[in-house]
Amino acid sequence: MLDKVVIANRGEIALRILRACHALGIRTVAVHSTVDRNLKHVAMADESVCIGPAPSPQSYLDMASIIAAAEVTDAQAIHPGYGFLAENADFAERVEQSGFVFIGPRADTIRLMGDKVEAIKAMKAAGVPCVPGSGGPLGDDAAENVRIAREIGYPVIVKAAGGGGGRGMRVVQTEAALPGAIATTKQEAKAAFGNDMVYMEKFLENPRHVEIQVLADGQGHAIHLGERDCSMQRRHQKVVEEAPAPGITQQMREEIGQVCVEACLRIGYRGAGTFEFLFEDGRFYFIEMNTRIQVEHPVTEMVTGIDLIREQLMIAAGRPLSIRQEDVVLRGHAIECRINAEDPDTFLPSPGLIQHFHAPGGPGVRVDSHVYEGYRVPANYDSMIGKLIVHGADREQAICRMRVALSEMVIDGIRTNIPLQQRILADRGFEEGGRNIHYLEKRLSERKEKSLSIR
Repeated sequence: MLDKVVIANRGEIALRILRACHALGIRTVAVHSTVDRNLKHVAMADESVCIGPAPSPQSYLDMASIIAAAEVTDAQAIHPGYGFLAENADFAERVEQSGFVFIGPRADTIRLMGDKVEAIKAMKAAGVPCVPGSGGPLGDDAAENVRIAREIGYPVIVKAAGGGGGRGMRVVQTEAALPGAIATTKQEAKAAFGNDMVYMEKFLENPRHVEIQVLADGQGHAIHLGERDCSMQRRHQKVVEEAPAPGITQQMREEIGQVCVEACLRIGYRGAGTFEFLFEDGRFYFIEMNTRIQVEHPVTEMVTGIDLIREQLMIAAGRPLSIRQEDVVLRGHAIECRINAEDPDTFLPSPGLIQHFHAPGGPGVRVDSHVYEGYRVPANYDSMIGKLIVHGADREQAICRMRVALSEMVIDGIRTNIPLQQRILADRGFEEGGRNIHYLEKRLSERKEKSLSIR
């Protein structure tokens, strides 16, 4: 087993990793910026190292400082969590070259799946269903690009090969708009990702976002742990997630899950990962693979009883996968609401001092959060300050428990999106389940228009 792990992240995921390490008897090193010295996991870690000032490029994105922290503390491994350097192939490579274990996939795997064009090629070769598209990067031949779009059929979407998180994409409805959309997306991709390569896909108009969680040990063993529905999104960012996905049958689950397992074995995948799909008219279409732990991993843990962070650590220690596919049984239903420090109507960030904090409780209720009374939410990072997760015997009970938990949760001193989450949980469409990725945006737009008309 690993002896000491550097946690190269902050907030709730850093605390989650720390707890999993301590449960396995692994000592921890918390690296932190100057503004994060009062984070909960920093106080709980066996050791801590300040790696720089508040701006991420000078701390959590500073590869040399993180590796130096591992060196001076005699750590064996580095866990990147999610975000920051978690899917940075160069970082994974530098960690391994420095003699440490990177708790995640190999650098070449991260690099492969980080390039959306190459990832799609690899998945097609592995038999994973993909969205109809250009099959490669778009060139400068305008006539050829028009021909490809006609063959795919409008509307199409132009995407940056190095993009992600909803950035670097543009929907094109007409042929006349295509050249401008390609040029603009290339410029944005170059500025945001340092890579102006773009490709084209069919734009699915009413899809759901359904993803498959996998674990693989890189030694010839892989399993899937069912699916999550992440269709409640705003500006391509997930707001509510649940498992299992409404309307997905056991047969669908087994078929797409096995395809993902075979793809993992084909590319030699190691660690936890997620295959993200658009799901429309009963069919799955691969869009990307996240080569890290997901924000929404707790809903899978709740319905399977499997600790995904623990499994990451075991795999990184060189242990073969101890869980067989037949050991994975989905029980009940789980829902996760992301709790953000932001105005629930304008979505503007709301950093500041938390004057009062009360976490909800009761059967099936879990709170993953690093905040506490007296904690000051900094303005330097993502606005998510926690996740509220519930589990019930079925979806109806899970919804009821989430409604109660949201009503009990108190965070005073800053604005949060708890009122928005309450509106979502009370929404008839959400209650019925199976809504597409555009549903929440449409409901928010309707609410805004109604509010303006009343004024």
